[in-house]
Amino acid sequence: MLTPPIGIELSQPFQSLDLAPRRAVLAAVSGGSDSIALLTLLKGHLDRHAPAIRLVAATVDHALRAESASEAAQVARFCATIGVEHLTLRWTGDKPATGLSAAARDARHRLLAEAAEREGSDLVLTGHTADDQAETVIMRRARSADGDAWYGLAGMAPATLFDGRFWFARPLIAARRQALRSYLVARGTGWIDDPTNADQRHERARVRRRLAAPDGEVLVAEALSIASAGAAAREDIGRRVASLVAAYADSPAQGLLRLRPEILADADQEGVIQAFRVLLAVAGGAAHLPDHARAATLLARLAGEGASRRVLSRALVDRRRTGIFILRESRNLPDPAIAPEGGIWDGRYRLVRAEAAPRFARTGANGAPDSLERLAAGGQPAPPRGWSAVPIPAPWARFLPSFDVAAARAVAALIGAPEIPGPPFREHIESKA
Repeated sequence: MLTPPIGIELSQPFQSLDLAPRRAVLAAVSGGSDSIALLTLLKGHLDRHAPAIRLVAATVDHALRAESASEAAQVARFCATIGVEHLTLRWTGDKPATGLSAAARDARHRLLAEAAEREGSDLVLTGHTADDQAETVIMRRARSADGDAWYGLAGMAPATLFDGRFWFARPLIAARRQALRSYLVARGTGWIDDPTNADQRHERARVRRRLAAPDGEVLVAEALSIASAGAAAREDIGRRVASLVAAYADSPAQGLLRLRPEILADADQEGVIQAFRVLLAVAGGAAHLPDHARAATLLARLAGEGASRRVLSRALVDRRRTGIFILRESRNLPDPAIAPEGGIWDGRYRLVRAEAAPRFARTGANGAPDSLERLAAGGQPAPPRGWSAVPIPAPWARFLPSFDVAAARAVAALIGAPEIPGPPFREHIESKA
């Protein structure tokens, strides 16, 4: 399992990182205690074990508070005192009136990924801690659905692949914040306290105050136990989905997926439901898996009917004698000629320079109905001259948690998407050996 054990020593987390193939690594440093501890611990590790790897600290200035620019400058001065290169990345332009947190998260990842690329790296380290993990699980638990509550309760993954190329790793996800602060105090190192962390208008701040109560440690321990069990369950279901996709799915035409009817009788029915949800999201270009209960109901109908046609999560499901076909429904498709150069179209394709685009290879035997092939063909983009559309596994187009790598790799192979790189952990490399 990729999730590191709770209670890990502060000196150990970086030993599991696979840094050997990298010339540089980027550390996201806001100036808070967690990220300052990340930076100092990481620098010590690199100085001892990998002195040839450049360490670059990057502070994202979201420009949402008057103090943010001076705080970034304060981080830059600290980096200069310990001999670490520093970058300030500013989020410019208009800010949305709604969905600000999500927009800031996306901008932060984009800016850090762009900086990593400029520095010749595909790895960004962040200072998320076990306390952050507990808060995340508690918030998700409060609004999770019954059908697959465990899916979100895995919490934050040890690493997340952004835009298919950049790993954002959380080496301190098992460390407690107080242990990091004690470490900094012992070194005589200060940090910046962000006032938004105590602003009770924010859900996380309210949860953080709840965890500071006398019974808070009990709640933290419970949340971390839930996260550990959820991570194990999520990795397990991902491996089962990968096996089912490899055994029962093919792609007879671009944008058209097919499941062999035998999948309906497979003994792993929970895995079948999850694989079906994944393929619905992939075919429909959806950022999230469709509702568990609705997908299970649709599968049951498919098992009990002959010819049948249904729509779920923007995906058309057509049951024929030769298989269960899944493709993008024809409603609400974006203009095929309006595809952003270098961007994502309809959640299903990323535009790349033509010379870098792989060619689609039909998998499985022929036999797809002509009508479905025509429908699938009508749901394809028309890239600008010099660009090509490359398939991407839609639910993980932007963010792929390391929990889900096995499932995502199976789907990528199915649709002809680029190969997904392995998470940046030695234990992952060894498990593949």
